[in-house]
Amino acid sequence: MVAVVNMPRRAFLSKGIAGAALAALVRSQIPAVAATALFRNQDALASASPTTSTYPIVELRQYTLLPDRRELFTALFEREFIEPQEQSGMKVIGQFRDLDDPNRFVWLRGFSDMASRAKQLQEFYGGEVWKAHRDEANANFTDTDNVLLLHAANSTSAFDVAHARRAPIGATEYPNGLLVATIYYFDDAVDDGFVRFFETKILPALRKSGIEPIAQFKSETEPNNFQRLPVREKDHVFAWFALYDGTADYAKRLATLNASPNWRDWLSTDLRHRLNADPQTLRLSPMPRSLLHR
Repeated sequence: MVAVVNMPRRAFLSKGIAGAALAALVRSQIPAVAATALFRNQDALASASPTTSTYPIVELRQYTLLPDRRELFTALFEREFIEPQEQSGMKVIGQFRDLDDPNRFVWLRGFSDMASRAKQLQEFYGGEVWKAHRDEANANFTDTDNVLLLHAANSTSAFDVAHARRAPIGATEYPNGLLVATIYYFDDAVDDGFVRFFETKILPALRKSGIEPIAQFKSETEPNNFQRLPVREKDHVFAWFALYDGTADYAKRLATLNASPNWRDWLSTDLRHRLNADPQTLRLSPMPRSLLHR
């Protein structure tokens, strides 16, 4: 189960209700400036609740940090950068510790389309919140260019965070679960033939072993339309994501898959012949305010 934003109740007030609240404040002789500020705040909070629960465009961002900086950066990220990004319409889908690299912070950011991506990124990175905290953020990194720009493989394969719930600002408890990203690399753009192969051959084998992917993506073919943030445009990938109870659950289900004669004797070989490198696996543990978790 994917775990969405635990927004304050006022974030879901309609403009009509906010307007009524403003009128009541004026009647109770609260200064007009304060009342107007409240109205604007209600309007901004309402805009932070996107009208969609799926995001066909996703950035898979892998940041390499200086030693012992991951927890410090996580605290900054979760306190300052989630809500301001979502107010523009994008979605911070999840942020994670890479269990195989103590200096890597991995996160997923979603958009409704490429045109929205350019507009929303400009709004955030040109805004006051980023300007106020960018030096503090950038002081933690050695590399932020390891980014895959992805497009949902089909109309139903994007992350659906409609029923997810985000912990409030200040949360420190790490949620349960393990997100595993499996990335396949190709010489050329992923074609419909491979998507069909995955859906008709690989996916049934995974499910038979108790592995249920929650999203599948392939590289976005449109050029990066926000050049201020580089992406790996020359890499052609197909990526699928699955949630597990934890590392032991993942190991158990993977062992079941590898022991399957159909997978071991045929499917894994057929898959490997289609790729230009061994699959990459990211074992990702959710941060306290990640939407994706068990």
